[in-house]
Amino acid sequence: MKNIFRCILYALLIAQYATAQDRITGESFATRSEILGQNGMVATSHPLATQIGLDILKKGGNAIDAAIAANAALGLMEPTGCGVGGDLFAIVWDGKTKKIYGLNASGRSPKKLTLEYFEKEKMKKIPSHGPIPVSVPGAVDGWFELHKKFGSQPMSTILAPAIKYAEEGFPLTELIAWYLNRSIPFYESKGFPNIKETYKTQNGGKLPNEGEIYKNPYLANTYKKIAKGGRDAFYKGDIATTIDKFIKKQGGFLSAKDLADHKSEWVTPVFVNYRGYDVWELPPNGQGIAALQMLQILKGYDFSNIKFGSTEHLHLFTEAKKLAFEDRAKYYADMDFFKVPVTELLSDTYANNRRAQIGERAGRYNAGEISNGDTIYMTVADKEGTMISLIQSNYRGMGSGMVPPKLGFMLQDRGELFSLKRNQANTYEPSKRPFHTIIPAFITKEGKPFASFGVMGGDFQPMGHTQIVMNLIDFGMNLQEAGDAPRWDHRGGASPMGETTVNSGTIRTESGIPYSTIRGLMNKGHQIGTGRGIYGGYQAILWDDENKVYHGASESRKDGQASGY
Repeated sequence: MKNIFRCILYALLIAQYATAQDRITGESFATRSEILGQNGMVATSHPLATQIGLDILKKGGNAIDAAIAANAALGLMEPTGCGVGGDLFAIVWDGKTKKIYGLNASGRSPKKLTLEYFEKEKMKKIPSHGPIPVSVPGAVDGWFELHKKFGSQPMSTILAPAIKYAEEGFPLTELIAWYLNRSIPFYESKGFPNIKETYKTQNGGKLPNEGEIYKNPYLANTYKKIAKGGRDAFYKGDIATTIDKFIKKQGGFLSAKDLADHKSEWVTPVFVNYRGYDVWELPPNGQGIAALQMLQILKGYDFSNIKFGSTEHLHLFTEAKKLAFEDRAKYYADMDFFKVPVTELLSDTYANNRRAQIGERAGRYNAGEISNGDTIYMTVADKEGTMISLIQSNYRGMGSGMVPPKLGFMLQDRGELFSLKRNQANTYEPSKRPFHTIIPAFITKEGKPFASFGVMGGDFQPMGHTQIVMNLIDFGMNLQEAGDAPRWDHRGGASPMGETTVNSGTIRTESGIPYSTIRGLMNKGHQIGTGRGIYGGYQAILWDDENKVYHGASESRKDGQASGY
């Protein structure tokens, strides 16, 4: 009897402690508390890159300077997801003008590669690796466009930390070491040149493991040329010539002329209002408006009466995703080549019509009818109120496998994302930007910045953006909890690459989603997948306008860190 009493008392104490903890923290999912700072905040997927950005801010640089410095460091420290061989997109809130700006720094397809080439070779799909899917890398031009418009420090100062780490080395983090030791053997097995020389020879002939020192002197030299000669050193100098000769030798089409003609584009971000908050994304060729389409549909439901992670929550979310992604497959493309009906897709009328198609059971949908003609995410904020939401990637982890000799980086394979079916929005054409998966996001409220955030993970990104917005706004989570909360993804459906819908797709969930929800989804006709889903990674900064304090967050699924001062 005494033991039973002790057990009851112990259980009551545990319950009381848990209740007290809930009152203190106010959250169920956060792995740690938010990071706070008054003068600036940096959140990246690598702690050293975060510290580099923070050092730039402390030495008088602004958010743009710090973002470029951190991104350059990530190209060295996280080559499994990004680098100067890839593309870049950014949304900037300028603290001086109180305006929002968008930058599309994605590259175009080779001028001399035609659709007829693929048809002659009887290709139904663009290869995932090798020289053919290589498009112009836009990241470096993106850095200089951002710097020209907003930067304050010399590029030599901005790139100096990454150059130093590339020459002297740094310890590999757990996740990057795992990815690197998985990826490099794959590229070697394909027989791609310069892999061993670039990633092993400079490191004692082997790939370092977690905690071991990794160097890339070739990349240091490339960065030095960029710091001294500007963007033309990359697009018109020796680097461009080296890329041209290498790709042509491998049987590809990317040329020095393609590189020399490249330019980024400043674009106007688009938004929808979700329960009093304006959520901003960039227009296509990216997939950002898919998140906005989902939010437009979901705002028609009262989530104050729907529990997070419940069957109803995931059912409505998944059906909204299916509808938006069917439109994504039909309409999203380079707007220089196809008139994407962005206004119509984001309208309340269209959302109402799409929402009316959602029933109590899992559905299979087609695109709406409209009359119309591995990645890194990081965010930085400074004491002047400028905030940048920046995403940068090579695609398929490290990229195409094409490593130009002695440059220290791999070229992207974004060209894979074109369709080879004629007369589609995203059909391959020369000098065309492919459909893009990487998307930055931003939230404002009543004309003031609220949050800069992003979620990595290919096709998952619009789903991730929507989940973060709902976590913050519908479910009242703080910035850290919003990223740590369990996620789910839905695979299947039509694709901008030409695939058509064959079934209603598959939902995969993280372990935090209860079995009762999974069972309820099955009862509604949803297919539940086994194995690991793709849930990306998350960084975010929130501005508390009342207390004039930045809140930073970096989720537990990655090696990242948020830090402020």
